[in-house]
Amino acid sequence: MQNFTVERLSFDTLTELPHAWQAQDYKALLLKTGYDNPEELGPDELKEMCLMGLTDLEPAEAAQLVLEHLFADELTPGQIENLAHQMLTEKLWEENPNLGQHEGFFKATQLLYTAYNGKFPRAEAVRFQVQLTADSPEFFQVFDTTPEAPLLRLLAQGMPDNTLLKRLFHEQLDGTSFPEAASIIWQLQPSKPNDTSLVFDVVSSAYWLDDFKYADTYQATTQADTVVEEH
Repeated sequence: MQNFTVERLSFDTLTELPHAWQAQDYKALLLKTGYDNPEELGPDELKEMCLMGLTDLEPAEAAQLVLEHLFADELTPGQIENLAHQMLTEKLWEENPNLGQHEGFFKATQLLYTAYNGKFPRAEAVRFQVQLTADSPEFFQVFDTTPEAPLLRLLAQGMPDNTLLKRLFHEQLDGTSFPEAASIIWQLQPSKPNDTSLVFDVVSSAYWLDDFKYADTYQATTQADTVVEEH
């Protein structure tokens, strides 16, 4: 067990994930909507034309194209068709049983919400900076391999007992195996490292970590996941 002082430095609510959609994504979607030469569009035009191309379609049809782009290798055409209809009313980035697909569903819903001016559910994510301080530089080795799991163990200790993360994952938080952690923290960026402190920039769903906005500075312990080597 490693002991840290945990301090929340900032906390914001996002409706779009940073860097979620790149130029190549917009070009691929434009081709799917029947646009002939997306390569000729400037960077500023790509998103606007992509949104216009999507709104030329029925909402469920547009959702299907977006899901095909994001999940072509993971979902069957039948699954994509069903999920495209569900997206109109359901928060799939929270409700879908496959946690590994939550970030993709968030990205899809966020784009479609913008395109259709609110016909899809409003997606909310959170972004915050948290500073971890320890007595020894060696303590930070706990974040060397799979940092999401030990970080979530620290964050959970700053949130209420009834928070969803604790209710659904109390065994993983207490233990040394938390494979779902990398699907709960969507973006993680370390910064400002020195011998005694480290800052993490965290992006996740409000579903999991919104309660961290109430966290004050506190003491917490954590442990790394135990990696089982396959022979």
